Amino acid sequence: MKLIKAVSFVFQFSLIGLGLAVLYVIWQSDHSSTEIFDFLSSTQEIQNQVQPAPDIQNPASSYADAVASSFASVVTIYTSKRIKDKPHPLLSDPIFNQLFGDQLRRRQRSRTETNLGSGVIISADGYIITNQHVIDGADEILVSLSDGRGSQAVLIGEDRETDLAILRIPISGLNAIRVSDNQPVRVGDVVLAIGNPLNVGQTVTMGIISATGRNRIGLNTFENFIQTDAAINPGNSGGALLNAQGQLIGINTAIFSQTGGSQGIGFAIPIPIALDIMRQIVVHGKVTRGRIGVVGTQITAKAAMATGNPNIKGALIVDVFIESPADKAGIQAGDIIVAVNKVPVDNIRDLLEKITLHQPGDILEVTVFRGPQQLSFSMRATERP
Repeated sequence: MKLIKAVSFVFQFSLIGLGLAVLYVIWQSDHSSTEIFDFLSSTQEIQNQVQPAPDIQNPASSYADAVASSFASVVTIYTSKRIKDKPHPLLSDPIFNQLFGDQLRRRQRSRTETNLGSGVIISADGYIITNQHVIDGADEILVSLSDGRGSQAVLIGEDRETDLAILRIPISGLNAIRVSDNQPVRVGDVVLAIGNPLNVGQTVTMGIISATGRNRIGLNTFENFIQTDAAINPGNSGGALLNAQGQLIGINTAIFSQTGGSQGIGFAIPIPIALDIMRQIVVHGKVTRGRIGVVGTQITAKAAMATGNPNIKGALIVDVFIESPADKAGIQAGDIIVAVNKVPVDNIRDLLEKITLHQPGDILEVTVFRGPQQLSFSMRATERP
């Protein structure tokens, strides 16, 4: 009770003090009291008109529309291949083979190995992109659509170095997926992964883009992965990675896991790379890349010091194939390649990517350091085997 009285006493005297302060300002001012009260009223109106800064836009509460637009474009792929058991080691013995060879060969067993993956319908006429490891060595490839239809698929072509394969199915009324229109993929963007993990059925998982341009993972020869924490498990390989608008931005390829399950580190091949591989396979029947015929490695400290620039970047050549474009042009082991067509080379992987971006027959200008001397060689690329 005493506390309430004390608070009331302080409040009353605060109001009295505020009133006295206003009267003093009016008395000291050159303006009339009417002008001052008009000014105070207008200031209050302005404050009432000012809107608070908008909050950061909340993420969508549902991605159902994005999923619905692409769900029917993701398929499940079942493959099978016959594997024969290894021949009995005694069959290599001529005498044993002559006596018992026929009997052992008749007893040699074979088994069927199956594999599961996903794929993405790219065009309404039946072309599908998936991973090469999903269909590797398959004798039969079956594609199952989300609406229950299915068909055998024809392998149009494959590229082991990017782990991509192109299939085609003879089914009408297919829903081609919407492809992202070259919008930049940014770290932090929301992504959706669609596939058939562990054969539980068509599944959607959500995450964000964790990184872009991931390489040196050791999965493929050419690596430029989108990394995501959207849950990806066995069976998701070849499935779709979508942006929040339901557009295809990548082909789910692999997971980084010590247990075989999803640990929040998944990799997808960017769709521009996948579409370029598809175009080459459909148009030319294969993927062609340029080659100059060198074997390189990281620059050693000794080789860098020999150039006079210890911080030099490039690729140290350790071998040159006989009669290759590099050999004919005059490149030698011990040279350091620092640029291709005047574009700087950072390391050996960067050199490989820059050369293979060119087609056989393209003229390449290769800049090297041979000790402290800078040299330039011109050569015509041949086809990478």
